[in-house]
Amino acid sequence: MTLTDPDRLFPAEPALRDRARALYESVRDLPIISPHGHCDPRWFAENDRFPDPAQLFVIPDHYIFRMLVSQGVPLSDLGVPRADGGRTETDPRAIWRRFAENIASLRGTPSQMWLDHSFEHVFGLTEPLSAANADAVYDHIETKLARPEFRPRALFDQFGIEVLATTESALDDLAWHRMIAESGWTGRVVTTYRPDAVVDPEFEGFADNLDKLGALTGEDTATWDGYLAAHRARRAFFKQHGATATDHGHPSARTEDLPHAEAAALFDRVRTGTASAEDADAFRGQMLTEMARMSLDDGLVMQIHAGSRRNHSASIFAAFGRDKGFDIPGPTDYVAALKPLLDAVGLEPDLTIILFTLDETVYGRELAPLAGAYPALKLGPPWWFFDSYEGILRFREATTETAGFYNTAGFNDDTRAFCSIPARHDVSRRTDCAYLATLVATGRLRESEAFEVAHDLTYRLAKEAYRL
Repeated sequence: MTLTDPDRLFPAEPALRDRARALYESVRDLPIISPHGHCDPRWFAENDRFPDPAQLFVIPDHYIFRMLVSQGVPLSDLGVPRADGGRTETDPRAIWRRFAENIASLRGTPSQMWLDHSFEHVFGLTEPLSAANADAVYDHIETKLARPEFRPRALFDQFGIEVLATTESALDDLAWHRMIAESGWTGRVVTTYRPDAVVDPEFEGFADNLDKLGALTGEDTATWDGYLAAHRARRAFFKQHGATATDHGHPSARTEDLPHAEAAALFDRVRTGTASAEDADAFRGQMLTEMARMSLDDGLVMQIHAGSRRNHSASIFAAFGRDKGFDIPGPTDYVAALKPLLDAVGLEPDLTIILFTLDETVYGRELAPLAGAYPALKLGPPWWFFDSYEGILRFREATTETAGFYNTAGFNDDTRAFCSIPARHDVSRRTDCAYLATLVATGRLRESEAFEVAHDLTYRLAKEAYRL
């Protein structure tokens, strides 16, 4: 018995399935380029065993716990740490049992496919997890985790990861990345510059964060010029620790390109706490353009993750903090919103800006035409809620005719759940090969070209887009 169908996600029609399978076999074992994600660099710095199955699979994975919460399971029962100091379950076996009792809620979702792949191909399990076998599965995984070959670095090598990017705050000291570099381990784990805490005036503790930014850099962050100089210094620090990219998580794709005096006056308002909501949004937009200019100078690839209405539940945010499954997609404008930035730097061939969206309605109408015209733009893969067979297929169908394949940036897994990395990349490879098989069968792509494109989508595009 196996948990996963070897022909999963391939077309049902036999000839198409054979063609998709052949394409997949040509890319199945290529190294994994994971250029954007949220794994903890501490795992690889210390290389300690993962504590238990619950902390490996349940507690860090918002895809899992948000679905269970939707079925009435409290976050505190799943071991998710609280920001308010309240009680949460600490017994990993109890958390695992609660997870197993409710795993049916994941049926048909990509999470179920990722879990089955991890259970079978990483831990050698052959039966689906259920309430009846929860303890047996827990004990099986726990026994494996005690072995040296299941330490983080060993799994990194087993998964075939060539490079993995983590994401750290602009205020992070990058101690874990320094420890990795000094350890002598040959695995490549790089950081990514995420400045939201010192760019978003509505981020909690923004004023204090500006002071910390100044202290870290020795720049005067009470002035506009000093503040920009502090960002340049931190970006250089991140580059020294392997960073090739920045990441910007904004509620919209709004950009601005204000004259220096207006930008300085806007900064004074947000710094002193006198800014309106409109000012805050305008400042985030101004900083996207400033960051694009800095990327043109220092070569860091710029990622814009726009369109998430974050922390939708005020009570969950108050009790548990950020990133607890209550970030919801919203409609997002790109054509008008990005125009100030694109007028400033959009025609620069040496600049790479990778756009992500949670609004699928803009794929064909806005994103593909923009990326198909401006040399600075590339399209990131389907992200978050659309990291699925259906989501990837819709993306390819909506964007390829206008942007082609080579204005996209391959695939990234964007995960906090380490064991899902090979599973997610496998889904992407299978889905792209199914799509390419259809193009060949309908005379839109030569078979020899399909094999080249499959390799590029799997490996080359992400490696080149992120300058890895």
